[in-house]
Amino acid sequence: MSVRANWSHYKYQWLSGLLIIILSIFIHLSFLVPGSKQGDFFKRLEGLAYDLRLQATLTMHPKRAFLPIIIVDIDEKSIKKLGRFPWSRTVVSQLHNKLLDAGVSVIAYDILFSEPEINPVDRVVEKSKNKALNNSLSMIRDNYDADKTFSTALSDSDSVIGLLFEHNKTLQVGSLPEPVFLGDTSLEDLPAPEFSGYVAGLEILQQSALGNGFINSAPDEDGFVRYAMLLAKHNGQLYPSLSLEVARLYTLSDNITVESTAFGDDFTITGLKLGIETIPTDDYGRVAIPFRGPAFSFPYVSATDVLDNKFDATLFEQSIVFIGTSAVGHADLRTTPVGVQYPGVEIHANLLEGLIFPELLPSRPDWIDGSVVLVLLIAGLIGAFVLPTLELIGIVLYFCVSIFLFLALSIFAWSQHYLDFPQVSILAMLILQVVVLGSLSFLNEHKQKIQIKSIFDQYVPPAHIQSMLDNPKSLSMSGEKKYMTVLFADIRNFTAISEQLNASELKVLLNLYFTPITQIIFEHEGTIDKYVGDMVMAFWNAPLKVNEHEQFAVLCALKMQRQVQALETEFAKQNLPKLEIGIGINSGDMNVGDMGSVYRRAYTVIGDAVNLGSRLEGITKYYGVKILVSESVYVNCKGITFRPIDMVKVKGKETSVSIYEPIGLTACLTSEEINKINLHKKAWSSYLNQNWDESLQVFTTLMNNHPKEKLYSIFCERIKNLSTIELNKDWDGSYKHVTK
Repeated sequence: MSVRANWSHYKYQWLSGLLIIILSIFIHLSFLVPGSKQGDFFKRLEGLAYDLRLQATLTMHPKRAFLPIIIVDIDEKSIKKLGRFPWSRTVVSQLHNKLLDAGVSVIAYDILFSEPEINPVDRVVEKSKNKALNNSLSMIRDNYDADKTFSTALSDSDSVIGLLFEHNKTLQVGSLPEPVFLGDTSLEDLPAPEFSGYVAGLEILQQSALGNGFINSAPDEDGFVRYAMLLAKHNGQLYPSLSLEVARLYTLSDNITVESTAFGDDFTITGLKLGIETIPTDDYGRVAIPFRGPAFSFPYVSATDVLDNKFDATLFEQSIVFIGTSAVGHADLRTTPVGVQYPGVEIHANLLEGLIFPELLPSRPDWIDGSVVLVLLIAGLIGAFVLPTLELIGIVLYFCVSIFLFLALSIFAWSQHYLDFPQVSILAMLILQVVVLGSLSFLNEHKQKIQIKSIFDQYVPPAHIQSMLDNPKSLSMSGEKKYMTVLFADIRNFTAISEQLNASELKVLLNLYFTPITQIIFEHEGTIDKYVGDMVMAFWNAPLKVNEHEQFAVLCALKMQRQVQALETEFAKQNLPKLEIGIGINSGDMNVGDMGSVYRRAYTVIGDAVNLGSRLEGITKYYGVKILVSESVYVNCKGITFRPIDMVKVKGKETSVSIYEPIGLTACLTSEEINKINLHKKAWSSYLNQNWDESLQVFTTLMNNHPKEKLYSIFCERIKNLSTIELNKDWDGSYKHVTK
């Protein structure tokens, strides 16, 4: 198809495909880039896609680095034995010291120590009125101060305690630690999450611990915890998360450097430098949590087992311990991509492992949104131009292959390079294109089928109609040149017949005639071109290919003549005149297609070969025969006996054409008919050789035997005239007709 034809056929699909590409790019850049404030629906879809990909690839990291992290769990077993939490800090101190004795490197508490523990001595003094006793108790008060005991334990180790930031400005409990962040720009200008309130540890504990970190989680809009804040802002100062502070102690770093870049008048965070490693973050200092697996993927040891020395001390050598709770009643269970009852303390463990081994952190580089737009353009353009050309099976196959390829590439990038490639905008575009363009293709195909049926329903055999409907693309409505066969059939003396009948009778006659004639043409794979008054025009080999179309046309003509004879009885019953028809058939190159004006069009054929077919029908009456075919038809028919009629130059043509009359199927001819045809051929041969006497003798015999056949008297008269004149040397036996 030409470019113009393709545009006319596919323009709505192409334009829809381009619109879907633009819409997908708009959705991605407006709703799915980091920092966008709108598009919760699309963000939830992206989160779901993120979760599914993460779950599918948890076992695809055979070379993943593992940090020696152990979780000491204040679990149901511990609470059952020691009572509900919080426990006395004396117990916590014992737990702490036992871990130190086991060789733990860093201890982190996913617990708040914001309220002082009441000293039992103070309770006794408060109720006692004995001054001497009270003085004595005051001297031993520190021996029973659980906070001081715990403070001493903290000061003897590398420990980090938790704090919690709040958005309630009136809530400011405890004291915040000294900042540990450095930066090339004012830290106050960085876009870290900002909080106005906090719940921090007791000052005595905060001063004893080497580190303090916030334990806030950062769930997405759908409540799932996929990302973690590494730093938070309060009163212009930055504070680290619990995991980041543990990482600082573990790497023996004094400070954390915030790396940023200018973005207009503002700044964006690009990463955190911890020792010699740089941890890439998003613009707000967040990272994706590198989940090792579902809940309890890290070693868990019950707190009561540690206190009772029922644990393997060698397991804790040089390890990092997070102390937290997995007990259901303590509200520290989170919804994550790898589980909906995931212990919050284990989130800190996963995050720490990623901070120590930054290569484990799923990354989303700055260039990734540009690459998404590029993929949308390339994949979208391929879909826009390929999908409209496909059938249903092809559309389904395209959909499956394109989705599979994209998901495979996305999973490969994630599992091998921890690359967080956005998925929703691309998947949405692929699905939308398949649905919309597929639907438009089906509608277009349905419209095309309706058009085909409306054009050909009355002119093409039902089998051809069904074939065209099953495969509309096999049909070309545009003009094309094809080798075809055309048939013209005309009722003789129709003018005189019509004058004898009124309009109603004429209608009955034509209906009785056209109905079986049309059926015969359909039975022989022909296409009705048109009815013009009493004339029927049909052709073969379009719109669908017909093998041996010359043979079909001749057999059709023979049956049409038999049908006309069969109608004589019905016509007689209704007092209608007898009909005779002449048929002309020719084969050759013809122009076929949907032709006409903007007001009316028709699928038809034109050309010299068509005109010759009409001329042949016109001279059947002259020769007194019912059917005439050209030599191009004659030479391509098998099993049919013909008799040569003449060589003619029809009106408007100077080239002579051999014409023949089909007699019938050779196998069905009687011996008398065969003898007659052989005698005719002998006379014809003598005529062409200018053997006038012999030719005249045979034609005269045939004329006498068959006085009703006009053909023989024509040749007898012609031979008598030709025998008296001198002919040119190039005479080929042709006769020139001057009328149509």
